[in-house]
Amino acid sequence: MLKILCLSLLTSLSLLSIACTTTSDDKNNIDEPGALDVIICEEPRPQICTREYNPVCATLQNGSTRTGSTGCTSCSDPEVVSYKMGACGIVSIE
Repeated sequence: MLKILCLSLLTSLSLLSIACTTTSDDKNNIDEPGALDVIICEEPRPQICTREYNPVCATLQNGSTRTGSTGCTSCSDPEVVSYKMGACGIVSIE
């Protein structure tokens, strides 16, 4: 009985490991159709960001938006809760 339980547990953990790996790879490629639009800022906030310009539209705690140079620089501000790729107010046509 113990052998069956251990085998069942091992199989479940293996399947969970595969599912987690597949999900994380899908989330990391933001250029693919169907990728997540909104990226939530997480704690701890970034302390150092690279100097580049890849504009994002950041959403503040009060609901207003502003364009930031990158997601990293936007999320380093504690007032920012999330961002979308691309500057605010620009509509992309694909």
